[in-house]
Amino acid sequence: MFERFGRVSARRMFGGHGIFHEGRMFGLVSGERLYLKTDEESRATFEAKGLAPFEYMRSGKLTPTSYVEAPPEIYEDREEAARWARLAWEAVLRKGGAAARQKPAAGKPAATKVPQKKPAAKKASVAKVATKKRSGANR
Repeated sequence: MFERFGRVSARRMFGGHGIFHEGRMFGLVSGERLYLKTDEESRATFEAKGLAPFEYMRSGKLTPTSYVEAPPEIYEDREEAARWARLAWEAVLRKGGAAARQKPAAGKPAATKVPQKKPAAKKASVAKVATKKRSGANR
């Protein structure tokens, strides 16, 4: 279906399948429906066609996602499939670009890798020395 867009792969997830291009998810299949990634810039194009968002139950309420049902014409026309896939891909790239540019919140340092402490064996030897000193003091 997306042969004119580029190489894609599918992975099982969310009770359906994630659709990936260059290692990033731009679509998902759930309940035999295909949904494509949207953002503030592209969502209006999907909504103008009356396409519904993918929703899931959360705390007893339906929660919409940024994935919106793909238009039916993409199943018949490979050029249309590529065009809609590019819309979804551009939303992914805009989202990824914004996340990469985000700075840590004020007052919160960026996460850094903290070296792990040495094994507890050193602590045990310190405790033995302290015990020996106390033992000697009682004599």
